[in-house]
Amino acid sequence: MRKNIYSKFDKKLISGLPTLEFPGRIISIISPQETDKAVDYLLSSDILGVDTETRPAFKRGEQHQVCLLQVSNRDTCFLFRLNHTGMTPKIKQLLEDTAVRKIGLSWHDDLRALEALHPFKPGLFIDLQDMVNDLGVEDLSLQKLYANFFHKKISKRQRLSNWEASVLSDKQKQYAAIDAWSCIHLYEEIMRLKTTHDYDLIAVPDPVKSDEMVKNQTTE
Repeated sequence: MRKNIYSKFDKKLISGLPTLEFPGRIISIISPQETDKAVDYLLSSDILGVDTETRPAFKRGEQHQVCLLQVSNRDTCFLFRLNHTGMTPKIKQLLEDTAVRKIGLSWHDDLRALEALHPFKPGLFIDLQDMVNDLGVEDLSLQKLYANFFHKKISKRQRLSNWEASVLSDKQKQYAAIDAWSCIHLYEEIMRLKTTHDYDLIAVPDPVKSDEMVKNQTTE
């Protein structure tokens, strides 16, 4: 069955979609010693999804360092609480690994934030924003892309929550895990469609341009 994808997904439609849930295990890593086994397990996978979180700043001039690195394979997501573990040698090994594909979105920004904690040489990372344009898709946000390709909603309610809290809530853990895990699904679907061409692109005109066209037609 061919899939319809849109050059731009209507944000108004997202609220009516079923909410995506992470069905696997979520494991928080809060001590440097725990990072060793977690990284070894993750690097035994064939593909990983990655993302980071930073405590939001609400005051002018206020800045915070990245405090959470979430890394997921197809069924388990590890939440590395960097404000507790620091950048351990094992986490550095994970970030410098060149064998396992690590998929993120707007990952260039995340890398800069992680490098601010401790310098490292980035390994094999793939940014979804560098891929979607090949299909004619212009949207770059994770929520719009997932809605476009899978017709499910990624809730963003926890985005501005306190990621440096002593204990993360279940909702925060779900949010963090989904942001990493969903990158794997998007990558594999984009690669499938690029290979099979089993899709139809529905071009959605830019609202500003459409308004200008209507205005021009009415004045002719």
